[in-house]
Amino acid sequence: MTDINALLLPRGSAKGACPVEGVSEDALSALTGRLGTRQRAWLNAHGFDTAAGNHIVLPGPDGSIDRVLLGMGSGDAQPDPFKAGALCSALPPGAYTIDEVDVDHHLAALGWLLEAYRFSRYKEHKSVEAKLVTPEGVEREHVLNVARAVYLTRDLINTPASDMGPGELEDAVRSLARGHHARVEVTSGADLEENFPMIHAVGRASSGEPRLIDMTWGAGKAPKVTLVGKGVCFDTGGLDIKPSAGMLLMKKDMGGAANVLGLASMIMGAGLPVRLRVLIPAVENAISGNAFRPGDILTSRKGLSVEIGNTDAEGRLVLADALDLADEEEPDLLIDMATLTGAARVALGPDIAPVFTADDALAQSLARHSACERDPLWRLPLWDGYKTMLDSKVADTNNVGGAGFAGSITAALFLNRFVTRARSYVHFDIYGWTPSDKPARPRGGEAQGIRALFAHIREVFPPS
Repeated sequence: MTDINALLLPRGSAKGACPVEGVSEDALSALTGRLGTRQRAWLNAHGFDTAAGNHIVLPGPDGSIDRVLLGMGSGDAQPDPFKAGALCSALPPGAYTIDEVDVDHHLAALGWLLEAYRFSRYKEHKSVEAKLVTPEGVEREHVLNVARAVYLTRDLINTPASDMGPGELEDAVRSLARGHHARVEVTSGADLEENFPMIHAVGRASSGEPRLIDMTWGAGKAPKVTLVGKGVCFDTGGLDIKPSAGMLLMKKDMGGAANVLGLASMIMGAGLPVRLRVLIPAVENAISGNAFRPGDILTSRKGLSVEIGNTDAEGRLVLADALDLADEEEPDLLIDMATLTGAARVALGPDIAPVFTADDALAQSLARHSACERDPLWRLPLWDGYKTMLDSKVADTNNVGGAGFAGSITAALFLNRFVTRARSYVHFDIYGWTPSDKPARPRGGEAQGIRALFAHIREVFPPS
């Protein structure tokens, strides 16, 4: 397991550390003129290119590392700080400083830690040994807190359903709660039928009992921040079964739960002055003789009847019961996160998470923090004109839109019916997965939106 504390050294450790120097295309000739004959020859022999992210290690007279040059590209585009962070997996063991690299040092330091992530539960991986001295002006504990939360999120998503069913997800919540003296209550199995009927209906076909996990932390009189995460630990699609290719990544269908736990870890780790509540409906959408069926009509916790147009649209059903519970206490901020629709991926691809909210001020704040944190989000509309797509002749609503259009929007509109009291509500339709390696974002489970959310919450409710 990666020891992130050892990878990000305190500021006082800078003595003897090797400097990393950022070099743009325009500055290369001036830099070359400052180098000695041997270093110029070394640079020319290797054909160093200042394209963003390229690097070269320059030797000193005794053969040790004198400095590292990092390509910054050309033009006016703001360099990607994660490319500076990605150096950690390319450099030899030792300590380095990036004070001379013209990027956002906070994000570069975070990127250094996120690039170092390795999922080693089932296979050993070579660990990163290049250490970074905390750049000047960067809050080391803040960076470590965020990185720990991202690691937690990634670990949970990367773990296969054989070891991350509803029970194991509960164990993960209890482990996080113990570390922060939070409280956990769980309603499971047949006890769900009366108060959480849709969670029960979706999860009853699995040998792993469905459950609603309820974690609370913080002072009761503090502003209420409530997080709801979709915890479908594996999704076969139910009786509307997915093709085999569609099931390959369904271990990540609890990515919403993993992300809200990551966000909760950030909030508690920073000691923000809020009353935090985390609700996770944890189920497996399996197939057996008692699985819920297309055409069934379920009565939700809120009392709305829901016709099942497709059993593969199960996430919104379990979220609806949890959102109704969350909404009862009128939270100041209610957030739900879910790997909900393929339509969101068609619209925005895997890297950008759609955001739905009727709160314009919240949307503007999230957009600002998204840009600052390089945590891409994009607001999509809660378009009232599409509500009729969810109409049912036999129930208050269908769980899917009948027209085949705007699937992410109609899913958000469905969830919106179950939130009427919260002062502010936002829904995230995330992918929770990085399909191919990127700087600081290795292929696999991913935290999406929670760094921007944490920045917003930390700004509104700053630590004392």
